[in-house]
Amino acid sequence: MSSPHDFDFLHGEWTVRNHRRTDFLDPDSGWEQFPATSRCLPLFDGAANVDEIDMPHLGSKGLTLRLFDQESRQWSLNWSSSRSGKLFPPVVGRFEGGRGEFHGDDTHDGKDVRVRFVWSGVSPTTAHWEQAFSLDGGETWVTNWTMEFTRPAAYGTPAR
Repeated sequence: MSSPHDFDFLHGEWTVRNHRRTDFLDPDSGWEQFPATSRCLPLFDGAANVDEIDMPHLGSKGLTLRLFDQESRQWSLNWSSSRSGKLFPPVVGRFEGGRGEFHGDDTHDGKDVRVRFVWSGVSPTTAHWEQAFSLDGGETWVTNWTMEFTRPAAYGTPAR
């Protein structure tokens, strides 16, 4: 059952290894890799958080605002890029069995896409995130971005 503390693992500093498709909709496109750093701050006693990821390779930063809806017991994840300064449509979902899955609708390159974010492999020092797009309403998915989160050695493990 999802709770307001599902994202407590993410609080604090991270180094991030990104793997991103060169074409988000083409399953045969190549991959690029690049480093990033991220910092996540808890809000609302854990029922919300905000993180900023710095991606010098892309010349931009990203921001995610996560909010836990007490009534539906679901999270909404709201992403923005420093390039546009606009919020993308949210993805909504929950954690079950140590895995968080979140879905939403958006457009990419003028095409309607179903979006899926997955959080998995969560520990005090590591986490895995991936993004996938579907052009057929979720029948098939193209994973187009993954991030491997690792705690910086100097940071240590956050208090729970």
